[in-house]
Amino acid sequence: MTRVLFPPAPLFRQPSTPLARLACAVAFILHTAGPMAESRSQAFNIPPQALGSALNTYAEAANVQLSYPAALAQGKQSPGISGQYTPEQALRKLLGGSLIVARSTANGTVTLEKATQAAPAATPSNQTTLQAVKVTGAAEYAADDPRNTDYAVPSASSAGRTDTPIMETPMAIQVVPKAVIHDQQAIQVGDAIKNVSGVFQGQSFGGFAETFLIRGFSTNFNNYLDGFRWPASRLTLANAERVEVVKGAAANLYGRIEPGGMINIVTKRPQATPYYALEQQFGSYDLYRTTADATGALNKDGSLLYRLNIESLNKNSFRDFVFTDRVFIAPSLTWLISDRTQLDLDFMYSDEDTQEDYGVVASALTRRPANIPISRYLNEPSTDKSNTTFYNTAVTLSHAFNDDWKVKARFNYLNRNTVDPQIYGVFWDDNPSSPTYGDMTRDAYGSFAESETYYGNVNLSGHFETLGVDHKTLVGWEHYSGDSTLHTQSDPVNWGGSTINIFHPVYQPTDYSKLPNHYQDGSGSHSNGVYFQDQITLFGKLHILGGGRYDWISDAASGFDEPSPEVAYANRKTTNDEGFSPRVGVLYQPWHWLSLYGNYVESMGSANGATDINNKRLDPQMGEQYEAGFKTAFFDGRMTSSVAFYQLTKKNMAVGVPGKPYSEAIGEARSQGVEIDISGQVTEGLSLIGSYAYTDAVILKADFNEGKQLWNVPRNAGSLWAKYDLQQAALRGLSVGAGAYFQDTKQGDNANTFQLPGWGRIDALVKYTLPVARAKTTLQFNVENLLDHSYYIASSPFITTFVIPGQPRTFMGSVKVEF
Repeated sequence: MTRVLFPPAPLFRQPSTPLARLACAVAFILHTAGPMAESRSQAFNIPPQALGSALNTYAEAANVQLSYPAALAQGKQSPGISGQYTPEQALRKLLGGSLIVARSTANGTVTLEKATQAAPAATPSNQTTLQAVKVTGAAEYAADDPRNTDYAVPSASSAGRTDTPIMETPMAIQVVPKAVIHDQQAIQVGDAIKNVSGVFQGQSFGGFAETFLIRGFSTNFNNYLDGFRWPASRLTLANAERVEVVKGAAANLYGRIEPGGMINIVTKRPQATPYYALEQQFGSYDLYRTTADATGALNKDGSLLYRLNIESLNKNSFRDFVFTDRVFIAPSLTWLISDRTQLDLDFMYSDEDTQEDYGVVASALTRRPANIPISRYLNEPSTDKSNTTFYNTAVTLSHAFNDDWKVKARFNYLNRNTVDPQIYGVFWDDNPSSPTYGDMTRDAYGSFAESETYYGNVNLSGHFETLGVDHKTLVGWEHYSGDSTLHTQSDPVNWGGSTINIFHPVYQPTDYSKLPNHYQDGSGSHSNGVYFQDQITLFGKLHILGGGRYDWISDAASGFDEPSPEVAYANRKTTNDEGFSPRVGVLYQPWHWLSLYGNYVESMGSANGATDINNKRLDPQMGEQYEAGFKTAFFDGRMTSSVAFYQLTKKNMAVGVPGKPYSEAIGEARSQGVEIDISGQVTEGLSLIGSYAYTDAVILKADFNEGKQLWNVPRNAGSLWAKYDLQQAALRGLSVGAGAYFQDTKQGDNANTFQLPGWGRIDALVKYTLPVARAKTTLQFNVENLLDHSYYIASSPFITTFVIPGQPRTFMGSVKVEF
């Protein structure tokens, strides 16, 4: 479809009736028949942003009529412009580095098209000044526009640290946009990733921290925020623009990482166009959540932009005694120093109280979760209250040397404090003939931790041509450093906790003051890495990606049971590792709607804590992946899909030598399967996001569990969520939606001693936007687990007393005002 922009109404969709199209054609002729405009300089202030959005702003400011295929601007960024320029000069700068040229037509329209070797430079010199033409219809928004309701996202930044079209990226990457987050009323990361294939929720301890399994392997509580590795905690979606999931090992750009992949939250950025939103959510189990979002310019010339996101969350749970209270604030500031230089300042503060929760238990006899109410709480309600407080500050400076080369530097500092007392089950008597049937022994563990994380990153990206070959190059350096101190109270010899009967619980608080004190000094992981990447394009259809990263990593920590902080500091031991992680990928795009790709990736993962026969620390764990697949984009990019086939292996896992005090790095686990994802707009008003994954994850080499399936990974799982905006005039503003989610039976632990049954769930949505002028007011109602099906979502790989039930039927309503 060809996009035509009329100033000053840049939001336009082709009229649907022949009569309306004829009227627009007459308007074209009438408004382009006037005299040619004199080309004079004027003030432009268009911040760096998606190219389509920049062109919208330009068309209005320059009073110029633009015409171009909608797909031409998808996935492309504009460097922006600030200063006095003629319309011709301004357009050249906005198109800088995009390989798009502008031409003037006889009627004064400026057309945009993809550059070829024979194409002349952009010369829109015969422009015609047009009077304002108002065109009604559904709006087309830029990707980062707060009002954007698209389910399809054309580009993502996580896979290559550059904003690259997904159709040109030879890796599997899925995006959950803010439109889906809003429609499903998602609050946490786990609420969003249910829409992505091959990603499953892990043990969350009542929400204290979130971990996931991607392609069979745990993320070990490491999630990412704007590319920064975030330590174990729970991240809200209150300031999330979208959630990006990169499948497979991404160590060549992000350093030490688990081989399954990474989950990266991309935060909302300040916008030049003012936007304000206030939403009140309320639901089952006394859920009350208030969020606010505001953005715009702070000065007249628009060089200083801000964004402010606020969240206040109070909710209980279907689980007895469990609650979450959180206050979150995230202000951001963007200073457009010049048309080439930008400074971003970001701050985040969160103070969260929650109840520690390990869930219910499973039986070795029935090989299923025990037959007790899913609401039953088996920790200690009076003492197991956790608090997490963090302060995060980030500074980002970017500068474009010219239209082709740009440098971007980021510094991030995170201070995190946790108080986390917990009394959890260790084992229980599940023999019905035993006089102590149902008794569970509990351990007490009090944790007080403070950590500081420093992150620095510098990227140099550029575009150039050699012998007709197009290159997009990235080189960079990254530093990551985490320091922590840990004070615990526990008695591992006498367990320190109390016994509780799972069928008839009687709660017995533990006096933590009587437990022995233990200390650990952990300087955590200190790493430096350098990396490079080159994305080569041949003939406009063949894309070749090559790159790698070399890391120098130092891990330092003392034992967990030191008698004092001073002894813990003195007993620190340091392990040094280094290694190279390569990545290569090839993508062939014979038509704009189809991409065929393959990749090979290696990654350096977690450090091994065990030692060999010479008391030397074992080499770190390694990941290796082979992947092939294809991607499609239909309906002018409004509907995208991907299919991936992969084999992923995790090697160098420590395996103890029987009867010996040392280990060998021979452990190995493998995951292979197929993943299908689809999202976007099918027809007028109908949007959907869906997924399916077949995952075969097994332990190949181990000390005890060789040949067993990896825990918490269903063989078959899928989802389908659809929303329809009613098109009839009398019902306009009303939307209905529904979603179905299912998972196959999965192993509850790595020994395969019990299973979590397969399950299915249906969710529903009704939403209505009131026909009120000036402010957009939306009433929304969601139901999760409409049929009230009982199910279990996660467990622990090593123990039967950590089983997390799924949520029963839950209602959530909201009132949102935007203007």
